[in-house]
Amino acid sequence: MVTETDVELPGGRTLHVYDTAGKDGRLAVLWHHGTPNLGPPPEPLFPAADRLGIRWVSYDRPGYGGSTPHPGRDLASAAADVAGIADALEIGRFAVMGHSGGSNHALASGALLAARVLGAVCMSGLAPLHGEGLDWFAGMAAAGAAELGAATRGRAALVDHLSTTDFDPEQFTPADHAALAGAWSWLGDVAERALTGGLGGMVDDDLAYVAPWGFDPAEVRVPVLLVHGGQDRVVPSGHGRWMAGRITSAELWLRPEDGHVSVLGSAEAALGWLRERASEG
Repeated sequence: MVTETDVELPGGRTLHVYDTAGKDGRLAVLWHHGTPNLGPPPEPLFPAADRLGIRWVSYDRPGYGGSTPHPGRDLASAAADVAGIADALEIGRFAVMGHSGGSNHALASGALLAARVLGAVCMSGLAPLHGEGLDWFAGMAAAGAAELGAATRGRAALVDHLSTTDFDPEQFTPADHAALAGAWSWLGDVAERALTGGLGGMVDDDLAYVAPWGFDPAEVRVPVLLVHGGQDRVVPSGHGRWMAGRITSAELWLRPEDGHVSVLGSAEAALGWLRERASEG
């Protein structure tokens, strides 16, 4: 059972939080959703989480669903939001997991909340825009490159682009489409609901991805698992390889035949990895 509540942060902002608490002693894993998306924890992973003794905690990122917008937020701000949620739920230490843009927000907790974070799983995540030696747009589908390129020109350009451009399904590989039609159809449903609330959350996400993150990936010391599809057209696998070369505590699982969504077929195994690392911590 998933319970929902609102957590008020200092300054008056509110975060809409989801929680599967119900059994004592479970490892809290804070799930970070992608763009555009909402915060409900990943239903396809519920059976694995139950078997592994995991409690899901998640939230609508600012500007999505029931959470107050936070214009100008950077990726680092997610760590403060996570700390506020953990404090409100009386959770001391926890792990984090994210997919796509959620990976970058999860990694912020690993960098800035090292005393509390036991480990992080980052699936299909971006590298910093100006990462040394990285051709950031190489291999990215034209639609995604145009969207993030608009973000580099500022809020007005991004809003104009998103307001006048339709989603291009060619960003996804055949394997991605199969995953969205099957085990991960849940992801498409949540993304569709996210957009009914407007573009605000998506705009703030995209702007944060191309701006300074507020932390350096090289600062991360907690155990990190990077999982990336070799055929990913949304976030090319070069991003995952670049991150693995900068985070000394990272392990990279490169799935050569997977795309941006189909790589979630490895999520259950990644969750097992996270449970093991948390037990070691």
